[in-house]
Amino acid sequence: MADQEAAATFDEMRALLAAMPGPDESAREKAMARETTLTKPEGALGRLEEMAAWFASWQGRYPQQLEHPRVAIFAANHGIAAQGVSAYPVSVTAQMVGNFQAGGAAINQLCLLHDADLRVYEMALDHPTQDFTEAPAMSEVECARAMAYGMMAVEDNIDVLCLGEMGIGNTTSAAAICCGLFGGAAADWVGPGTGVAGKGLQRKIEIVEQGVALHRDVLSDPFEVLRCLGGQELSAVAGAVLAARIARIPVILDGFACTAAAAVLKQVDGTALDHCIIGHLSSEPGHAKLLESIKMRPVLDLDMRLGEATGAALALSVLRAAISCHTGMATFEQARVDGPA
Repeated sequence: MADQEAAATFDEMRALLAAMPGPDESAREKAMARETTLTKPEGALGRLEEMAAWFASWQGRYPQQLEHPRVAIFAANHGIAAQGVSAYPVSVTAQMVGNFQAGGAAINQLCLLHDADLRVYEMALDHPTQDFTEAPAMSEVECARAMAYGMMAVEDNIDVLCLGEMGIGNTTSAAAICCGLFGGAAADWVGPGTGVAGKGLQRKIEIVEQGVALHRDVLSDPFEVLRCLGGQELSAVAGAVLAARIARIPVILDGFACTAAAAVLKQVDGTALDHCIIGHLSSEPGHAKLLESIKMRPVLDLDMRLGEATGAALALSVLRAAISCHTGMATFEQARVDGPA
C-alpha cells in the first residue's frame, strides 16, 4: 500500500480517468429485453427498471448479482474546523469513528439491515489539512496519496460500493469545492452542516469566500480545486469512485460532501460518474444545486443530512428491490398471462 500511495500523482489519476472502461452494452441490452417480457405494463416499475439495466451495464454481466455490498466510510479532519465552522468540536471525528467500530451509529444499523459489509478508514486524524483560507489544504503529494488510499477500498468480490464520509468541517470544504468547480456565490453552496445558524452560518460563508478567492488562479483544474479546498477523506472518496470504475463496480454516493468529492472527477471527464447513482438528496441546500450542475438525480429524498453513507445505504435497499423484481418476476409466457395486444 505504501508503494502505491507514494507513486500517486495527479498525472497518474488523469491517465486512469482517460483509460476508464465504458458500460457493457450487451448486458444492458439483455436487461432491457427481459423487461419487455415481465408480467407488468411496460415502464410500470419506473426508475426501478432503469436501475436494473444500469446495474447490469456497469457490473458488466447478466444476470446481475447483488450479494456482496460494501459500505466504505472515510474519516479525516480539516484545518478549517479551527475557525468554528461546525457546531461540534474536531474531537467528534475520532469519537464517531469509535462509534462506528462499536456498532453504535446509524450506518451500523443500516448495514445490519441490508447485510452489507462496513469498512471505516481513518486518515491521519491527528494531522488535519491546512486551513484553506491561509494555504492550500494539501500538497499534490498529500492529495494524490489520499486518492490512492481511497482506491484501496475497492477489493475483489464487491458487487456494489456505497461511499460515505466523516469529518468535522467537511461541509465547509464541500461547499468550497462546489464554488470552485461551478462558480456562483459562496452563499449558494453553504448550508448549516451540523447545525450552524445566524452569525455562525455567515462566518462559514465568509470562510468559503476567502478560500475560493485565495486559490482562484488555479481553480480551472478540478484536481487543484480538490487539493486546495478539499480534505483527505474527500480525496479518498474520489479515488474510490475512480477505482470502482476500473474494477466495474457500481457505486452509490451519499450526500453533499460525498457528491462534491465525486464531482471533481466529472469536471475532468463528463462520463466519470456514469457508473454512480446518488443515494439521496441531502437537506444541505448546496446538494440540490450540485445535482443540478452535474445533471444527476437522487434515488431518495428524506430530508436527511447525516452523512456517514446513510443515504447510500438506504438507496441500496431500492437497488436490491430493482434487481429482485427484474430477476425474480415471471415472464408473460412463464405465468401464462396474456401480454399487451
